[in-house]
Amino acid sequence: MPVKGVSRVGGLGTAAVLGGAVATAALLTSCGTSTTSAPERPSRAAPKSPSRPTPSERPSPAAPSKTATPSASASRSAPGMVQLPPLHADFDYQIGGAYPPPAGVRIVSRDRTASPARGLYNICYVNAFQAQPDERASWPADLLLRDTDGEVVVDDDWGEALLDIGTAAKRERVAARVDRWIDGCAAKGFDAVEPDNYDSYTRSDDLLTANDATAFITLLSRHAHARRLAIAQKNTVELAGLRKRTGLDFAIAEECAEYDECGEYARAFDDRVIVIEYSDSGLRKARSGFAGRLSIVRRDLDVSTPGSAGYVRKVR
Repeated sequence: MPVKGVSRVGGLGTAAVLGGAVATAALLTSCGTSTTSAPERPSRAAPKSPSRPTPSERPSPAAPSKTATPSASASRSAPGMVQLPPLHADFDYQIGGAYPPPAGVRIVSRDRTASPARGLYNICYVNAFQAQPDERASWPADLLLRDTDGEVVVDDDWGEALLDIGTAAKRERVAARVDRWIDGCAAKGFDAVEPDNYDSYTRSDDLLTANDATAFITLLSRHAHARRLAIAQKNTVELAGLRKRTGLDFAIAEECAEYDECGEYARAFDDRVIVIEYSDSGLRKARSGFAGRLSIVRRDLDVSTPGSAGYVRKVR
């Protein structure tokens, strides 16, 4: 999702934290049952204004598995027969509303409440780490992250309560609900899932850690793969090098050219990276460095639909 005014990075700290994240992720087991939930409202309104990460903690590559539905030129990786998105393919970001994809598009991302686009590689957007305002009341009170005063910790830019993934027991309970959404994506015929707000720990006032985030995404990865869906890492470049441990298959990176992060994603995910820029300068920069390697699109901040006053979609 385009996310306004929040840091995409930071809060990672030291190599010990990353090492702990690796160890935690390696030991986790996936969860099973789920609960019901209200439909997600995906529309966002502005990209992050990230503070830059500490250049010291930057990991490296790996490559998991995949299966799925109809997708012309996507590749398959062995273990789970999970179908990966095609490399360097034309992409459209439609989380603000589904519409007929422009000519030449081969990959599209849509909200989990929408239907996939026939004949394309379809990614299912899920807000996995935060509760959207219209869903907050449907979450058990103890699964909303609370500060020392008992107040719910909120991402102020979106009014979204952070979900409490700070213990193994709570991670499993939160994952149970998200797993049901992932099941819905699979049942509709999506090829992959895009769990948003992986970086929410950086907005948690230090109540959550990188270890918590990687442990939780590992649960989601295992469930997605069990449903023969690929799973994307959304932003959070400082954890890209852990993708082998966490089971993430490809990356969706907002403004990675704008903030000089595309190379790190490309190295970690073997060029299987979808880039979304929100300015013409970002698009130019992305194309100048990665036009022959990554999937790159320029969208408007609201990720609006054609016919809307602010609609923008460019690939060059």
